[in-house]
Amino acid sequence: MQTLPQSNIATFSPARIEADRRVLELLSQNFGNISAAATEIINLEAILNLPKGTEHYIADIHGEAEAFRHILKNASGNIKRKVNEIFSTSLREDDIRQLCSLIYYPERKLALIRSSEKDLENFYQITLHQLIKVLQAVSSKYSRSKVRKSLPPEFAYIIEELLHESPSEENKQPYYNRIIESIISTGQAEEFISAISHVIQHLSIDQLHLLGDIFDRGDGAHIVLDTLLAYSDFDIQWGNHDVLWMGAASGNECCIANVLRISLRYGNMTTLEDGYGINLVPLATFAMETYRDDPCEIFMPKDSSEDEPLSDKNRQLIAKMHKAITVIQFKLEGQMIARHPEWGMDDRRLLHRIDRDSASVEIDGKTYPLKDSNFPTIDPSDPYALSEEEKTLMDKIVHSFTVSDKLKSHIGIFYSHGSLYAVHNSNLLFHASMPLDKDGNLKEVMLNGKSYKGKELLQRIELLMRSAINSDTPEHERKNAVDYYLYAWCGPDSPLFDKSKMATFERYLIEDKATHHEEKGFYYHLRDNEEVCDMILDSFDVTGEHRHIINGHVPVKAGSGENPVKANGKLMVIDGGFSKAYHTTTGIAGYTLVYHSRGFELVQHEPFTSADEAVRNGTDIISINRLVELNSQRVRVRDTDRGKELLGQIEELRELLYAYRHGFIKERK
Repeated sequence: MQTLPQSNIATFSPARIEADRRVLELLSQNFGNISAAATEIINLEAILNLPKGTEHYIADIHGEAEAFRHILKNASGNIKRKVNEIFSTSLREDDIRQLCSLIYYPERKLALIRSSEKDLENFYQITLHQLIKVLQAVSSKYSRSKVRKSLPPEFAYIIEELLHESPSEENKQPYYNRIIESIISTGQAEEFISAISHVIQHLSIDQLHLLGDIFDRGDGAHIVLDTLLAYSDFDIQWGNHDVLWMGAASGNECCIANVLRISLRYGNMTTLEDGYGINLVPLATFAMETYRDDPCEIFMPKDSSEDEPLSDKNRQLIAKMHKAITVIQFKLEGQMIARHPEWGMDDRRLLHRIDRDSASVEIDGKTYPLKDSNFPTIDPSDPYALSEEEKTLMDKIVHSFTVSDKLKSHIGIFYSHGSLYAVHNSNLLFHASMPLDKDGNLKEVMLNGKSYKGKELLQRIELLMRSAINSDTPEHERKNAVDYYLYAWCGPDSPLFDKSKMATFERYLIEDKATHHEEKGFYYHLRDNEEVCDMILDSFDVTGEHRHIINGHVPVKAGSGENPVKANGKLMVIDGGFSKAYHTTTGIAGYTLVYHSRGFELVQHEPFTSADEAVRNGTDIISINRLVELNSQRVRVRDTDRGKELLGQIEELRELLYAYRHGFIKERK
């Protein structure tokens, strides 16, 4: 019988086997004998020496579904780089563009080609050979087992045969050529082209990290989340706009009002109505009746749609709806803040400070004129009370949110794949901020009567927010947790916000821009300090020679020369403005941070035209690559978090081998 080298068995003993027996018995159900366990060890050891997979970090998508989906399809430009490497000497630039376009949008591109190509059989033959070469390139860093799992079952065997074609195998060339010919002659060419294209897309991104704010502004958040359902290897760090929708789905009326207000502000009803079936008719009816003669000028929507601008009639209706829900939001927030004095947000209760006679409001001892003072539903004697009509309206709207199965399903993704923070391969990911004091120390923040900071603060906040949806949470605790979603959205010490106030009232109703200022927390001022970043990384137990903090949330004004890489490379802010609403602020249209086996690259994207344009003309997002950090040696799977898991599994399997060979556990047939 073959024996293991002494170095591999020295740490095992009968006492250890007995202590680990339960685990080993469970492991033996999958690896029932010496051969099975040894084979798995060989497999895992081989995987450890493969290059690490490519990770993509994206932040602040804000509903821009078409641009997001295109970046997934082109792997932030990585697929085009691969195609260029393979075919730069054999294909013209236009042919490379068209091949890439086919990989990104195979079904739509094939329909276009079918109507114009005269020799389809020749096209199919050439294209299948080209796609196999591209697939060979993008799959080269993965095990055959992983690639096999990515293949569509109906074509897996044939694609795998083609995938392992070697130009030097002259004896097999007729075999490979005949496979291609048979694919075409049986009418399966287009299905194969589509299948291979989707596998190329899938293998080009090994892990997708989304650093928050999938929702709001753009009209396709529901499409983004539908797209994610087709992926298995992704995680989400909750953003402030995400927790707003999570709170809305849990029934928090303040969150619901904010969601509606923001959607109406940007003229975006598509996500609400088409995406989640939210009935806006009651709000429209109420707004038309209550503000019939009110022009609602300051509530006109920001029409961000270039293709289908809003009509004047729709703009007027949306403005009235916008005003109606904004007033309701101020009332509901005032009620909730009064219920939670521990939040320290009483300065956000401003309705009782309005002077109707002078059409002004008093803030911090100073009086400001109001841009709009027509508030027919506000009772001066009880300004935060909803009118009967507003109560009826909110009951209907809350019902619409809480019964939406699609919304419930999509919000479930944030709980199943998301968290407030994550650590991946020596990178600390969170959306916005880490509360700090003025000296750069972790700030103590009160939560349910106790103070927490840093890692424990984020853990406790996440547990509280999750308790809002857990059936075993006592009712009074659940209500408190549901309420907390408002604080997470706009509370001064919330790590998702971390500003002195959310000046919604002032921005709408006061001309003086000094009142609009929201003082940022100390993290935003100190995050370019390398020592502060190291302190935060230490507090989260992030180790490694190359370790980083990666954030989104605050748009980087790249057009004005702001650098997204801060603290001597320790911190990267990757909110480059996916949302069209931010394009003028950032000067670009989003970032993707790509971490591959050779280091970090920051991909800076220009605005995306459209998928139709990409299909017709082979256009792509224009992207600029910046090398952020180059590793001296290629990173292998062994060097990653996944590698640590595999090493642990190998150790357990070696212990199982020891147990089999010494008779502690019997082999299975």
